[in-house]
Amino acid sequence: QVQLVESGGGQVQAGGSLRLSCAASGYSAGPYCMAWFRQALGKEREGVAAIRPNGASTYYSDSVKGRFTISRDNTKNTLYLQMNSLQPEDTAMYYCAARRGACTLDPEDFDYWGQGTQVTVSS
Repeated sequence: QVQLVESGGGQVQAGGSLRLSCAASGYSAGPYCMAWFRQALGKEREGVAAIRPNGASTYYSDSVKGRFTISRDNTKNTLYLQMNSLQPEDTAMYYCAARRGACTLDPEDFDYWGQGTQVTVSS
């Protein structure tokens, strides 16, 4: 059973930075695409960034491209999301997720989910 645990959320002012981490257990690095999603109050869950198993390719939503960076350390079974130039509209619960197969930013494609970590950006 794959388990994912996020950490690193918090409250920051607009323009600030945060680094989220997601510790994975119960699986080898294997052929898992890993991704970050977020869900703001009253909104649907949306894909933020995804990374292929070997880290060679990454994918971003237009809303975060150029500000967020996804990375992974397969030796530590850990996924990261470096978030810079944060804006109030980035406020949301952030989730990491995993799936076997091709990387997408569609939450319906993912099989394993963490509990989430809250990010709040004040203006």
